[in-house]
Amino acid sequence: MEGGASAFARLKAAWGRARERWWVRWGVDLVVFALLLSAVAAWQARNLPGAGTPAPDFSYQTLAGDTVRLDSLRGKPVVLAFWAPWCGVCGAESSNLSQLRRLAGDSAHVVSVAVAYDDEEAVRRFVREHAVDYPVLLGDDAIQSAFRVNTFPTVFFLSKEGRVERAAVGYTTLAGLSWRLLL
Repeated sequence: MEGGASAFARLKAAWGRARERWWVRWGVDLVVFALLLSAVAAWQARNLPGAGTPAPDFSYQTLAGDTVRLDSLRGKPVVLAFWAPWCGVCGAESSNLSQLRRLAGDSAHVVSVAVAYDDEEAVRRFVREHAVDYPVLLGDDAIQSAFRVNTFPTVFFLSKEGRVERAAVGYTTLAGLSWRLLL
């Protein structure tokens, strides 16, 4: 028993010496922070369609008047972002979606769905104010319900076959969007 206690004491002392180094403290803090963020993200996405499930089918008009159907997007991965014009976080994330669209080029579709708006002019105002350069679908309660979206922004990453691969709820950085698209 004494050998185990002294081994624990040595381990505790070694850990104390290691924690005196700034990079160890920062590293441990970053790992704990990353685990907390991951846990919160998983909790936020708990009610969304699960990985591998077919994305709910849709057909909606863009602000330009074109019709976009889910099956017309097949053949490339799809980043499908749900947002509301009154959502400040959505406005902050919109430039990341624009940058992702430019980075992805022809290898993926970046499409957004405006929901929870009072009138089309509110959507157009958001698009102008945030220099949105990706397609904006005029969604409704039906698509919001089908994808079980109740928090904005919510971004889905669909496979080229139209299956949900993953989702992110809340603000997502360009690095986070790119990483999820590449997975």
